[in-house]
Amino acid sequence: MVIRVDSHRLAYMAVPKAACSSVKAALAALDPLQSENVAEQLGQKQVHAIYPTRRFRRHRWDHLENHFKFTVVRDPLKRLLAVYTNRVEGLGILSHSRKIRRGRMHLPTEPDPDYFFQNLSAYIATSSDIKHHTLPVALFTGTDWRTYTRVFRTDEMAELGAALSDHTGRDVTIPHFNSSGRRLRLDDLSVQTQRVLKVLLEDEYAHLARYFDNPFETGQVPAVA
Repeated sequence: MVIRVDSHRLAYMAVPKAACSSVKAALAALDPLQSENVAEQLGQKQVHAIYPTRRFRRHRWDHLENHFKFTVVRDPLKRLLAVYTNRVEGLGILSHSRKIRRGRMHLPTEPDPDYFFQNLSAYIATSSDIKHHTLPVALFTGTDWRTYTRVFRTDEMAELGAALSDHTGRDVTIPHFNSSGRRLRLDDLSVQTQRVLKVLLEDEYAHLARYFDNPFETGQVPAVA
């Protein structure tokens, strides 16, 4: 599903764990279908109810020729580490897993980072939330970056706000949601876990090569807040 604000000719493809809550809130404030009072008071659950994140469908995207078409992408390692710090550690999302609670999957609901990433496939099978937030970016963006007017990185929210302001003639500020409580670095993880992540993220870094360097190749290891 394309997230559209047709009154301003805006079209956005959301990527989970790539500032999508923040961008959706900014779009709601522009959307005449949302009252100003509602837009100002929106929380994370409300913006996702208004603008669900759906997978990319080319036939729904290509015909929006006159729209400002954009997405926001995040460094793949930071995005994956944030699944742990925000969803697992911060929100305790695994405690809601029916499969674990009912004993069909024997996994800890409060795993340490090494255990979580080394058993990520099992947690994906256990939790639809974990699955949703770890799906490949290409499922949400498509594979052809040329279909976008602009692609922004998550460290370019000021630039996104300025671009939306220029396009709409409105003063647009992107709010900040979902900041995790602690910083997790790749070198906080065991060597075995790092090897697992290197393999898991190889295709993601290939897809996003024009926007991010692969730290497993360059030695530049980012931290995530």
